[in-house]
Amino acid sequence: MSDQGKFVTAGGIHTHYHESGEGEPLLLIHGSGPGVSAWANWRLVFPILSEKYHLYAPDVVGFGYTERPHDISYSVDTWVNHLISFMEAKGLEKVSIIGNSMGGALALQIAQRRPDLVRKLVLMGSVGIEFPITDELDAVWGYTPSFENMKNLVATFSSNSSLADNDDLVQLRYQASIQEGFQESYAAMFPAPRQRHVNALALTEEKLRKIDCPVLLIHGREDRIIPLEYTSWRISQLIPEAELHVFSQCGHWTQIEKTKPFTNLVSEFLSR
Repeated sequence: MSDQGKFVTAGGIHTHYHESGEGEPLLLIHGSGPGVSAWANWRLVFPILSEKYHLYAPDVVGFGYTERPHDISYSVDTWVNHLISFMEAKGLEKVSIIGNSMGGALALQIAQRRPDLVRKLVLMGSVGIEFPITDELDAVWGYTPSFENMKNLVATFSSNSSLADNDDLVQLRYQASIQEGFQESYAAMFPAPRQRHVNALALTEEKLRKIDCPVLLIHGREDRIIPLEYTSWRISQLIPEAELHVFSQCGHWTQIEKTKPFTNLVSEFLSR
């Protein structure tokens, strides 16, 4: 798998996505870090999960290689409508969804608005409930491009700060963040003050209680960007069919720090 995938028109937007595997359809929704794309988020789990599932991983509008319409206004509604349009364009009628971080909030929004489209949810390091924004998340959304700033972010994303000593990884993410159009759209998404963006992504407790599909929440115990006790723990108390798995010695990058245990958990949950 490379960062070059396929394109489809979804909701009038020229949408870049990756597709692989056969079997039950599985939609993967990436997070909101600077320079992020479906490929950057899912490149390690794609070859594993594609052995069992038919994977679809779009670049949500405003991210990656999907078209950035010049007159677009980025919002939860914009992202959710784009993802639903993508599902319709690919003929996905009942699909399980893995959502990472902001992608988890978008997955919850889809399940709440269009329960007919969703079989099961896997939410990892997910937002989706109101909580006081952390300094670390504020720094992620307020990123301005520099190698040093990206190095600092990489250190906060993982529980093992030595990842930030991997200049190749830092350079990869930094270069992704400065591709043409990337930072311009990113800066337009989360202007300060940023607490309002956390709140905009959130569902009310009442709406969370009404989500009736099975949900697996996965979180790193050492996640400093989206702390476990603020989000996944509380969501797991509200959704009727929710269960929670916590990885020790793991930060916000569950799929990178715990790739194999993560994919094992996902496969076991989806096969029930």
